[in-house]
Amino acid sequence: MITQAWLWVVENQPLFWQAVWQHLIMCGFSLGIALIIAVPLGILIANTPRLALIVTSGTGTLRTIPSLAILAATMPFLGIGLLPSVVALVVLAIPPILLNTCTSIQSIDPDTLSAANGMGLTPRQVTGKIVLPLAAPGILAGCRTAAVQVVGGAALASFIGGGGLGDFVTTGIAIMDMSRLLVGAVPIILLAMGIEALFSLVERLFFQHIPKS
Repeated sequence: MITQAWLWVVENQPLFWQAVWQHLIMCGFSLGIALIIAVPLGILIANTPRLALIVTSGTGTLRTIPSLAILAATMPFLGIGLLPSVVALVVLAIPPILLNTCTSIQSIDPDTLSAANGMGLTPRQVTGKIVLPLAAPGILAGCRTAAVQVVGGAALASFIGGGGLGDFVTTGIAIMDMSRLLVGAVPIILLAMGIEALFSLVERLFFQHIPKS
């Protein structure tokens, strides 16, 4: 089956690489939008424990909903195609980023923040120069989790016309062709592993020098 899958990829390279590109675009847009929403929201609510508990509990509940159910829920409102797929993946990506952002900021030593305030730093300066650098490893860990989940969840986007590598998986299941299924499944696994390794490398290289609060 693996040999047949490889031969199919060799013979259909334009179609294969188009699917890879669609998959990456869908995941990149989703993760980027999730970052824009979740990180500022996490910073905003981190210093309000009661609000943080409510918001994180609500977003935490989203993690228990199956990815396919989220995708299906977007169809009545947005139809099929790339847009509902991206919206569903954003919903999937927000919880780990938001939870890690909020938790990382709340774990910073209050004495560190008091010292920064005592030095005359404004709240914006404290956030930019103290809070974010100290919370960055935790935020990055949340981004890594979200990225892996989005890459895997994007495989299900083919059920609502989102395209990507998931098309090969659904086609393989439909025609009972396991080699075609592998054409989609193996690259998705490799992408997820590659993203996990990339984020781990970035975390080691850029954040190992940051002292823990």
